Amino acid sequence: MGLGYVGLPTALSLLDAGAEVIGIDISSQRLDNIRRGDVDLLSRDLGRLQRTTGHPRWFLCDDFARLSSADAVLICVPTPVTENLTPDLDALRGACAAVVGAARSGQTIILTSTTHIGATRELLSEPLSYRGLIAGRDIHVAFSPERIDPGVADHVPENTPRVVGGMTPSCTESAAQVLELTSPTMHRLTSPEAAEMTKLVENTFRAVNIALANEFADVAGEFALSVSEVINAAATKPYGFTAFFPGPGVGGHCIPCDPHYLLWQLRGRRRSAPLIDAAMTAIALRPRRVVARAEQVLSQQRKPLHDARILVLGVAYKPGVADLRESPALEILRDLQAHNANVSFCDPYVPSLMLDGEQLEHCENPQDERWDLVIVHTRHPEMDLRWLVDQPLVLDSTYRLSEVARAALV
Repeated sequence: MGLGYVGLPTALSLLDAGAEVIGIDISSQRLDNIRRGDVDLLSRDLGRLQRTTGHPRWFLCDDFARLSSADAVLICVPTPVTENLTPDLDALRGACAAVVGAARSGQTIILTSTTHIGATRELLSEPLSYRGLIAGRDIHVAFSPERIDPGVADHVPENTPRVVGGMTPSCTESAAQVLELTSPTMHRLTSPEAAEMTKLVENTFRAVNIALANEFADVAGEFALSVSEVINAAATKPYGFTAFFPGPGVGGHCIPCDPHYLLWQLRGRRRSAPLIDAAMTAIALRPRRVVARAEQVLSQQRKPLHDARILVLGVAYKPGVADLRESPALEILRDLQAHNANVSFCDPYVPSLMLDGEQLEHCENPQDERWDLVIVHTRHPEMDLRWLVDQPLVLDSTYRLSEVARAALV
């Protein structure tokens, strides 16, 4: 249930494993895009999707009534945050209510969407019990967080261990039997709450370390050192260090959102997590740092930010995908416009984007134009950036631009 960046690859993996798959999504546009193959997937998944045409074990629909015919139901809906950085649970609550309403005895229901601790019990197990379906006796209920890394071929589900925690031991085993169709290793936990917190820990760990890497970049700049050189050197230590690299901010559906589920829940208990809170604040402020640095770099050349012709190179939140969710580039573009700069973007994965009601089009041949400043935000694998050597000013927010030795760093 839910055929987005998580649900669709999961469905394709289950189909390859021999299962009969019913893909349900409330968006008719999304379903049409899937049927046409017009979706953002790894090339190997696009090939698998093309092979689903006319497949006897593949069904796409928006009919919740089909849920009752399934032996196992995987809930894979988005769990974003609001503008106030509190969990937006509308999609999750709606999906769980639909699944509970259609549930029947003997089913296995697995929640995979990242959420707060206790959500599986609150949104699935308890409502099911009101219907007389007791977890572990009449029906199996478990939480197993998704581990999808869009755009990274080495991190496909078939190569990634899976964490699973059920309401009872039998729930855990039943869920594991389903998930073993797509994952080589099952790590069983004693409860869904433990599995829910596992996912929050995974992405909070990443958030804190990215914030730290950004701070290291500022420190290295103070001493006229290359932060990438230093981090790569530290990463040669075979134990006790994990390499994280600085950038323009954090995007996507996980790192900018998931830690806020934990912080929100702790606030409700009048508890705090100061380190996590500080890291998330630093991450949120990072795009402003990029714009402030752009203004500084331009001023050093006696060029004001207002009226400057600025190109943002790459706007997706990470290389190799077309996903704009929570991309720092959007805030950078918006902030530059607020300073009356003339902004454009170039991203071969993103033909256009909406920015405060205005549609911006991808600049097809940026090398043919003269920019006052080029901000390198996301470098896709196929990008040839040698043309940047002829641009007067380049600001590298990736810290990995080797083509332009004189590029300024954030």
